[in-house]
Amino acid sequence: MFVMMMISTIIFLISMIVMILASILSKKTFMDREKSSPFECGFDPKSSARLPFSIQFFLIAVIFLIFDVEITLLIPLILTMKITNMMMYLYVSFFFFIILLLGLYHEWNQGALNWMN
Repeated sequence: MFVMMMISTIIFLISMIVMILASILSKKTFMDREKSSPFECGFDPKSSARLPFSIQFFLIAVIFLIFDVEITLLIPLILTMKITNMMMYLYVSFFFFIILLLGLYHEWNQGALNWMN
């Protein structure tokens, strides 16, 4: 019993020493203020939090989701290429790519891909 208590005390003391050393050595200076500030996409952390959200970041997120879903639809299309009828495969692939290109053209035409005004 005494040995377990001694080992527990030693482990506790070692962990306390390591925590104290870590807190002393890792003190942030005033020069690290920029690095320690929170970063949120689309917002300047030093300005007011009540500014309206930039619609460009929202549109880029939506475009990312659309093309992410596109990838999940393309993978089965590629994997079923050998086991399907080639003409039917070409029709489905062509139709799918036409829909994607029309969506991309619509986004481009609406100005969602332009970052500069």
